[in-house]
Amino acid sequence: MTSLWTRGGLSWWQLGRRVWTQMWAQELFGRCAELAYYFLLSIFPLLLFLTTLLGYLAGADGALRASLFDYLDRVSPSAEITGLLHRTLDQVARGRGGAKLSLSLLAALWVASSGILAVARTLNSACGLRETRPWWMRRLVAVAITTAFAAVIVAALAVIFYGEEIGQALANRVGLESTFLFAWHVLKWPLLLLIVLLSFDLVYNFAPSLGGRLRRAWGTPGAVTGVALWLTASFGYRFYLYQARGYSTTYGSLGAVILLLVWFYFTAFAILVGGQVNSEIQQRLAAPRGAARGARAAARGGSRRRPQRRRPRAVDRPHHP
Repeated sequence: MTSLWTRGGLSWWQLGRRVWTQMWAQELFGRCAELAYYFLLSIFPLLLFLTTLLGYLAGADGALRASLFDYLDRVSPSAEITGLLHRTLDQVARGRGGAKLSLSLLAALWVASSGILAVARTLNSACGLRETRPWWMRRLVAVAITTAFAAVIVAALAVIFYGEEIGQALANRVGLESTFLFAWHVLKWPLLLLIVLLSFDLVYNFAPSLGGRLRRAWGTPGAVTGVALWLTASFGYRFYLYQARGYSTTYGSLGAVILLLVWFYFTAFAILVGGQVNSEIQQRLAAPRGAARGARAAARGGSRRRPQRRRPRAVDRPHHP
């Protein structure tokens, strides 16, 4: 199979111009606002599902939960955003008892998957795809992707939180302690970046209705573009908020909510642009194959077509009165 990195023969400039044109044609900027709204509705059920799952796996000490918000604070544009998420989640958790919180695990997963459904609808519209799956299949895929996200996040936190202890024990057994410690500190952040890239490709491969026309791939240009845009927007937004601190005077107590919505808008923009990049390349790769299949079908049809007999012309006869 042809790699997406060939870009179907397009240069990076041509690909960027095609993506920019489609962004305006598909009204992508308005769809980002729609997606940010669904993200706001889904983030707290997702965090509730994650923290409940962490409670089952890590017990009541909450070390992995604290680590989750610690790493979230590193990529979020503002500490106010992390504080809003943390406070709201604590209020939800205190409002429910322990057994009641455990029983709400599936309900939180169901509501959190609505964000993936919104991503699927928006990617279908932005990439010109027609939804052919029944509603129950779409919901099942959304729940599966949400569960996969939770598993990836928990695994990443476990590797970060306990990976050094596990790796050091293995290094002591084989006698590579100093070498491993150096390699671990160097490779830890590229490993996290790889996890984020795979998460983007997970969305691009299974959320939209690709059907049998477009193939699924990993390590795609769209995922690299989406992650680069997301990181650039997040850290650029953080730098802007550090320089301009006047949002609280404008929005008051709603300032943290507004910051969260704007960050979700940037996140939606990164996801949709990455999906558009993959869509343009896949359509470019599929176009020659479609043209070749059409030419072969026309050739076969022409070879099977029988020559039509020419009907003899009627000869004018003289009219006798």
